[in-house]
Amino acid sequence: MPLPKPPAKRASLLSAADFDSQAAPQPGKRPNTKTRGNAEPAATALLELTDATSTTIANARRPAPEASKPTTAMAPLRQPQPPKPETRARKPRGTGPATLFVLDTNVLMHDPTSLFRFEEHDIYLPMITLEELDGHKRGMTEVSRNARQVSRELDALAVTMPSRDASGMSDGLLLSRTGHREAGGKLFFQTNLINVQLPAGLPQGKADNQILGVVQALREQQPGRDVVLVSKDINMRIKARALGLPAEDYFNDMTLEDGDLLYTGVLPLPADFWDKHGKTMESWQQGGLTFYRISGPMVPVLLVNQFVYLEAPGAASLYAKVIEITGKTAVLRTLKEYTHQKNAVWGDRAQPRTELCA
Repeated sequence: MPLPKPPAKRASLLSAADFDSQAAPQPGKRPNTKTRGNAEPAATALLELTDATSTTIANARRPAPEASKPTTAMAPLRQPQPPKPETRARKPRGTGPATLFVLDTNVLMHDPTSLFRFEEHDIYLPMITLEELDGHKRGMTEVSRNARQVSRELDALAVTMPSRDASGMSDGLLLSRTGHREAGGKLFFQTNLINVQLPAGLPQGKADNQILGVVQALREQQPGRDVVLVSKDINMRIKARALGLPAEDYFNDMTLEDGDLLYTGVLPLPADFWDKHGKTMESWQQGGLTFYRISGPMVPVLLVNQFVYLEAPGAASLYAKVIEITGKTAVLRTLKEYTHQKNAVWGDRAQPRTELCA
């Protein structure tokens, strides 16, 4: 087999066409390995070539030496690093001492989980509060159930006390030991008798006045700390403020502070309701009840299952329920009038609104 011609150019100046002509066969094409007669395969002949021509071909197929490369070295490419997650610094809760909240008994009976809703602040329970809880835990009312639940929570906290003596109780119990991680403060019990001078007009034996005395004594014992009374009793908060003691209501269980924004389900109709809707109104009776199909300016503000009523002097009264809204029309169904004697239940009838107001 004849050998290929030696290259006429330097190896560094070879073109792509010349290099492809001398490259190895493509993997997709099978080389012709058939021999004619006693001739050996071409691969064997190429391996046995040791003359200058084969050496020149081998040098041509080798990569160019380092000297032929440009002298300007390129910086290695860096793989882009994924952005590190941004860590937000935790907002400090404060540098001063935690506020001490003295809870009234009605707060615990209103919300049995109120012990764990003051975040990093501390809770203080006077002994009279525990006495009142013990007096309300008997019965099947909601207040009794809440009192029993508070007693169980206090018992679970008392079990975690490091020691059984009063000194361990006076150091405070961590509120988070029972699994309430959102509570970062401590619980303190009144462990000794507190003598305080209240105004002469306040009886000393009343429970509310005893709690007020405890708040006043704590403010004197801990002047560098805020001591606040929390009570659901309006009169008790008024008396506390009259004595110069800070008092607050308990709102932690309220999902909406402004109760006027809640849906009432009741809509009073304007006095001119019959004049604006009477011309296009359809009415029929079924099952002893009257149905009205209206279309007018009141339809967009109506809701299904809403109670609507009309009580205006000189106009026919109406007490109905919205049962259907289709497009720009609504269907009202009158309600059974339990103020009438014919609809009395066991001889008792509902009191009319006019009589209630009187």
